[in-house]
Amino acid sequence: MPLYHTEDQAMLAETVTGFMADEGGIKQQLRHWRDTNCPDGFGHALWKQFAELGLTGILAAEVDGGLAMGHVEAGIVLTEIGRNLTPSPFLTTAVMGVTALSAGSDELRGRWLPGVIAGETVLAVAIDEGPKHRPERIACRAEKAGNGFRLSGRKDFVVHGASADALIVAARTSGSDGDADGVTLFAVPKDAAGVRHDVVRLVDSAMASHVTFDNVELDGDCVIGEVDGGRALLNRVLNAGRVGAAAEQTGVASGAFDITTAYLKTRKQFGQLIGEFQALQHRAAHLYSEIEIAEAAVIKAQQLLDAGSDKAELMVAVAKAKAGKVCNLAVREGVQMHGGVGMTDEFDIGLYMKRDRALSEFTGDPFYHAERVAKLSGY
Repeated sequence: MPLYHTEDQAMLAETVTGFMADEGGIKQQLRHWRDTNCPDGFGHALWKQFAELGLTGILAAEVDGGLAMGHVEAGIVLTEIGRNLTPSPFLTTAVMGVTALSAGSDELRGRWLPGVIAGETVLAVAIDEGPKHRPERIACRAEKAGNGFRLSGRKDFVVHGASADALIVAARTSGSDGDADGVTLFAVPKDAAGVRHDVVRLVDSAMASHVTFDNVELDGDCVIGEVDGGRALLNRVLNAGRVGAAAEQTGVASGAFDITTAYLKTRKQFGQLIGEFQALQHRAAHLYSEIEIAEAAVIKAQQLLDAGSDKAELMVAVAKAKAGKVCNLAVREGVQMHGGVGMTDEFDIGLYMKRDRALSEFTGDPFYHAERVAKLSGY
């Protein structure tokens, strides 16, 4: 498949680009919610506007009221979220949350998806159990209790966890912590007794929480998919999140590149524009080519996921690794080319560096995914 957007996708990109530039800008969203110390870290009014454009249901099936589009289209939205550093629950809710709930019962989907599509419900995904992304090991346990389950354990760095109406939790229902089988996904309501949040503000000003489950009673209707057979679904959710995060990283990289090249065209040193110095031109040209390569890797991974290809998992790992390395290069080069002022809050480039750090860790850093590429390739 060609590594560019179709006519319909290009039209969506044009709409989303204009919308995010008008409504999702750094001053009116990121800086505003950060400086007002918002406990959610994002604006619910903007989330409602996402819904009015149909973006919240971009991956939801038509039978559930969604648009039934794919990861390429979701990536278009995430790229612009990254370009504008817009705080939003789109990735955790409309991408990862909806992917998980798509495997749920009619009753479960009917309980949560209408609110998501209306822009009234926020979902969070609770998978990681430690400072690094290691989903192969799940120790949080859900034991059979009557007609339901009793959930105990802890999840770390759950983005939007305290703001979410429901948590999508990966728990162990059988076997030992490192077993591939014996994993089940649950939709845990925010008002469930025994759920405790230790809220933290991340480096990019997003809100997350360390969530403790203390004998949380769940009925059988909270189960998503099959009991003990949730590993395949968990992998689908993670791949959706990983390629989504990679798309957002290419947006962050492009945004950093744009404001850096604009700075090179206005800043003077030794009586001439610094953009006229050949050394900086070479660095900018190299960065541009790296961003193009990352974007190609991401759209290929999106296309393979949408096609249900057995090569999708490998390409998702390639995309997350490459986008992570390129995004980090973009923000470091941006700060360096700005000089000392690049580290001050007056300039936005430092905010791009902070978003890069948070996105890099989300669903696995470049080193984690480089190792996955090697393993999936037989090394």
